[in-house]
Amino acid sequence: MEVRGVVTPASWSYPLPAGGIREEFAICCDASGPVRLLIVPALFEEGNKLRRLTVRVMRNLADAGIDTFLPDLPGCNESLQDLAQQEPADWLDAAMAAARHFGATHTLGIRGGCMFTPRNLPALHYAPVKAETIMRQMYRARVLSAREAGRDETREALAEIAMTQGITLSGYSLGADFCRHFGTMAPTPGAARIPQEDIGGSGLWLRAEPDDSPAQAATLASRIVQALSQ
Repeated sequence: MEVRGVVTPASWSYPLPAGGIREEFAICCDASGPVRLLIVPALFEEGNKLRRLTVRVMRNLADAGIDTFLPDLPGCNESLQDLAQQEPADWLDAAMAAARHFGATHTLGIRGGCMFTPRNLPALHYAPVKAETIMRQMYRARVLSAREAGRDETREALAEIAMTQGITLSGYSLGADFCRHFGTMAPTPGAARIPQEDIGGSGLWLRAEPDDSPAQAATLASRIVQALSQ
C-alpha cells in the first residue's frame, strides 16, 4: 500500500487501433482506496501550464482519502507514440483503457481534457473548453509568431492547411485527420462543472509561463471532495 500524498510513476496498457499493446506512462497517488479518480489532463500548452496545479491537486486529494491517476494521452508528454498519427478517437479509447487499468470509479477532466472523460463514469469538469476555442488560440499564436518573423499568415489559411495536410501549432504536430475530427468536439455531456469563478483568481492557463497556485489547488481539491461526497 502506498503512503498517501506520494506521487509515483506507473505504466498502463493501451490497445493500438491496428492491434497490439503499447505501454503508456502515468503518475499516481494510489493507496488502494475505494474512491479512484482518473484525471484527463488539459491539452497541449495548457497542459504544460497546469501540470503543477494538477499534481498539487492530486496530493491534496490523497490527503482527503481519494486516489488519483494522471495518464499521458498517446503522443503526449512521455508517450513514445507519434502525436501526428493520433486521432481524437485514439484519445477517447486511451482514456477508457486507463480508467479500466486503474479501476477508476470517477473521472475529472481539466480544460480540453473534458472532451475525453469516459462516458461510463461519473465526471467532473474543471473549466471545460471546446476544441474550437483551443484551436482558435493556437492559430492566433502562430499568426502572431509569423508576423514577428515577417511572414503573412491568416487563421483561415492555416485552418485549410490543417484540414488537408496537417499542421504544427505551438510546437505540436497535428495530423489532418486529427484536425478535422477534433475541431468540432465539445466537453462530454452530463458532467458536473467546476468553473474557474468558483476557484478564485485567473486560470493558470492564461499566464505566459507555467505557474503554481497552492490556494487554487486547495480550493479545487475541496470542490472535488465535496462533489464526490454527494
